[in-house]
Amino acid sequence: MSSTSTTSPWDVRRLPRADGRVFLVTGGNAGIGYFVAEQLATTGATVVLGSRNVAKAEAAMDSIRARVAGARLRAVRLDLADLSSLEAAVASLEVAHLDAVVHNAGVALDDPPRQETVDGHEIMFGTNHLGHFALTAWLMPLLSAAPAARVVSMGSFAAKTERLDLADPQSREDYRPKRTYGRSKLAQMYFGVELDRRLRAVGSTVSSVVVHPGGALDSLTPSRPPIHVRTTGARLGAAPAGLLVQGKHEGAWPAVRAVLDPEVRGGQLWGPRVFGLRGEPRREPLWNHLSDASLASRLWDTSHELTGADPGPART
Repeated sequence: MSSTSTTSPWDVRRLPRADGRVFLVTGGNAGIGYFVAEQLATTGATVVLGSRNVAKAEAAMDSIRARVAGARLRAVRLDLADLSSLEAAVASLEVAHLDAVVHNAGVALDDPPRQETVDGHEIMFGTNHLGHFALTAWLMPLLSAAPAARVVSMGSFAAKTERLDLADPQSREDYRPKRTYGRSKLAQMYFGVELDRRLRAVGSTVSSVVVHPGGALDSLTPSRPPIHVRTTGARLGAAPAGLLVQGKHEGAWPAVRAVLDPEVRGGQLWGPRVFGLRGEPRREPLWNHLSDASLASRLWDTSHELTGADPGPART
């Protein structure tokens, strides 16, 4: 669809139909990922919730079905902190193609000590970035089998002020949880941008889009028991913050638009409209440091060495 074509304004509450399409949302059982799954389910697509805990995914699906009549949902066990498990997780999808994956799952630690995945990687960098990097490699045949699939990487506004240190990508020398989290999400965003460069270079039908949710707080998020319960006190106490930030249901909007809007293009960055913190989704200029193609390429090489995976498509 041409960017100059006449289309209706994007409406976050009236999403286009996507019958027959299949979407995977990592971490779809809670937080922003839950609301991405709930919103995508309203389109008629089959939505697969990837989760380490299948029981939690089942509870999330029950919650979605209570709100979305006829929702087409599935769950797969997906542990991004265990790279050896990813091949089997992708095989368990049992689909001929995948129209989009939303790389949403993540770990955020507030306090030391430093933790590691079963593969020996710092747990935030290993899950948020390396896990999705390797997962994409296993998913690429399914994505390539779809007419125009999308890889949507969920970054974070916290990454805007961070910079990668490829001399110490796993924070072995200087571990500070909040900084390590921000850098892990920044690595995920670099990956999304670099992946699209590589996809374009070989003329792939798959595209890669980067999004971030702005400021998304539990206290501004509507209840979805048992997934999330917001008390009256929390709602009233968070009211002033609603002038600057938003709930996780609204934080899902950029990712949902990146999956569904035919006018979204690979290599773009989408986030909330108001100062990048709240509001309906819009395209943002790519952050200056995300434009560093040399650093993105070196991160790709480092990630390949650490995981043994190569998400790049085969040249046709």
